[in-house]
Amino acid sequence: MQENFPINSKLTHLDNQGGIQMVDVSSKPVTVRQAVASGQVRMLPETFRAIEAGNAPKGDVLGTAKLAGIMAAKQTASLIPLCHPLPLHKIEVEVIPDPELPGYQIQATVKTKAETGVEMEALTAVSVAALTLYDMAKALEKTIQIESIRLVSKTGGKSSD
Repeated sequence: MQENFPINSKLTHLDNQGGIQMVDVSSKPVTVRQAVASGQVRMLPETFRAIEAGNAPKGDVLGTAKLAGIMAAKQTASLIPLCHPLPLHKIEVEVIPDPELPGYQIQATVKTKAETGVEMEALTAVSVAALTLYDMAKALEKTIQIESIRLVSKTGGKSSD
């Protein structure tokens, strides 16, 4: 049952009756848009050392996490209900060792030429790469932490950088 509330015309994902809608971006200009997101996966030093040495029971932890992030970015519109399906021209996922953490910094860069941005695709790539890293390493440690997933930057579109 839908609650009664005043309709705010600035809420782009609500129609005039307060129902959910996907925003119409057809009148927006096609521009080059890019988003960068990041996050980190923290673990015990011995878990980090095992992954770095290639001694994880499930195999290639970092390669699998990177591939999962790339695949996830391409599936964002299927995962996030009101996201537009976009032609993605670049998806780069980096899984960077950070012995001081200890763990890994994950960064995703996604680029398109479209009417709307790719922030959700970059955030999805980081999230799924982190979840995959966790899944691939959980046999080594159950207390791995996924932290600080955030948008770092975006370019293109009406609001630009």
